Amino acid sequence: MITHLTDDQWDTYSRQGYLHLDQLLSDEQVALMQKRIDDIMLGKANVDYGRMHMQLDANSEDYGKLPPQTPGHKGATLDYRKIEQLEFDPFFLRYMQQPLFEDICRRQYGQGVSVRCFRAMFMNKPAGKGTTLPWHQDRWSVLDRDPLVTIWLAIDPATIANGCVNVIPGSHKTLLNPSHPSGFLTQEQASSLDTDKLVPLELKAGEAVLLHNWTLHNSTVNRSPIARRAFSVCYMDGRTKTQEGNQYWSQIFGDGAMNPDELELAAASR
Repeated sequence: MITHLTDDQWDTYSRQGYLHLDQLLSDEQVALMQKRIDDIMLGKANVDYGRMHMQLDANSEDYGKLPPQTPGHKGATLDYRKIEQLEFDPFFLRYMQQPLFEDICRRQYGQGVSVRCFRAMFMNKPAGKGTTLPWHQDRWSVLDRDPLVTIWLAIDPATIANGCVNVIPGSHKTLLNPSHPSGFLTQEQASSLDTDKLVPLELKAGEAVLLHNWTLHNSTVNRSPIARRAFSVCYMDGRTKTQEGNQYWSQIFGDGAMNPDELELAAASR
């Protein structure tokens, strides 16, 4: 497994706003991650469900009709769309703290800067279901600086048929709709995009892609009999604060970073 990017790889990423990474998980590790997230969805895992924000998939392809994402388990089902705060699960935290990811964050945010987790989330398009995700750039106007690094891992094969992420290379250079608090394009902007440049990010299970958060991306519904499960981690500059001056996020790299062994001990005592 690679632990550092080459300068050529970083230059490619800087130019196009995304970079395919090597296989990060073996088949055995993929199977363990699949089981772990299924156990969390089915309520079988020894985790603090009150801390996790969970969202069920919609009974519609319309993004605007999604149910709310709120703390707590919503019942034993594999039809969750999103589960956040997975940095509090020792299994996922160990994956998040790989040396490769620290190297990427150091290149982006600088040596000696603490790195926090803005969100560590499971994303799912259940077989034959899922929701259309409109074109957008990931940004959050409530913050004093935007997180810029996301690592998106395929837990299942990600294909055009099951709604893989689509990107437009080079689109990370400028925010197209900075007045939108979450970076979604207007309908007019989306309809005028040059989709001939679109690149579908098809990945094998266990492969990952490095994404600049401003890279334009979308995804469609799952038209296949195979779920499209993924684990997406957004790493942020540890100095980030809300516009009100608050900090809420868990430290992943640097002095005082979270320790998965301590999380395991806490889970065992519950």
